[in-house]
Amino acid sequence: MKMKLMVLLLAAFLSFVPKASADPDPNFYVFLCFGQSNMESGGRMNEEDRVVDERFQVMADFDNPSRGWTKDHWYHAVPPLTAKGRGICMIDSFGKTMVANLPENIRVGVIKVSVPGCKIELFEKDTFKTYLDTERDWMKNLVKNYDGNPYQYLVDMAKVAQADGVIKGILLHQGESNANDREWPNKVKGIYDDLIKDLNLKPEDVVFLAGETVNADQGGACAGFNKIMAELPKTLPNSYVISSAGCTCNPDHMHFNSAGSREFGKRYAEKMLSTLGYKITEPAQPATEPVAP
Repeated sequence: MKMKLMVLLLAAFLSFVPKASADPDPNFYVFLCFGQSNMESGGRMNEEDRVVDERFQVMADFDNPSRGWTKDHWYHAVPPLTAKGRGICMIDSFGKTMVANLPENIRVGVIKVSVPGCKIELFEKDTFKTYLDTERDWMKNLVKNYDGNPYQYLVDMAKVAQADGVIKGILLHQGESNANDREWPNKVKGIYDDLIKDLNLKPEDVVFLAGETVNADQGGACAGFNKIMAELPKTLPNSYVISSAGCTCNPDHMHFNSAGSREFGKRYAEKMLSTLGYKITEPAQPATEPVAP
């Protein structure tokens, strides 16, 4: 009788013990993406842009009941890739090109934080407040959406993602607001180092890709900055600069248009695939004339 009672008590106890969560899926490749306006989801999309392999997923950056999105949950990466976005950016083509060239058992997930018009200083862990205090009210309001700290917001989402998959790389598009800043490579390295430390990653396992601003061949308003960006690999090991040559832009010569973003994202993916040991064999699906989002 006592033995039976002990068994019942043990069973009851075990029923209240939390079950160990499943290990992260090593075949779920996660990429962190951050920057300013060209990293936003503002480019006009085509019907083909909405045709996305379900292996390409995005983590919701905000709640959006109209889309059925809850923050920090994964969803099919049909654009826009931000809960409050309106179009596409380079990351759409990046993800589509990645899954088109990875084995079918591998999924790709992206996490994206971007603030139009911001300097790279906004993502500096310890000093961003000093910079933000000098900024315009409209930018301060945008930053409030990220709980007042875009860097920490990105880190917190990434930590959630680490329970599901493995962070393989970090993608940046930023620079227009630091156009003459020769310290930019050092600042980026500092942000990368903080991300590696805060997420308990190994630098040799996490590739960093930075894309050029609109190129001189497109009359880029900040094309001169690309010479500064070219110094990044000398400062940050395991980093690569993605060429924007030939990527078309809007009339302001600062923002890539939809076609330019698609091509640019494909180039990000080609470099990432190469660093991960894969060979690109299939391009992302092309798109036709734009339609309203």
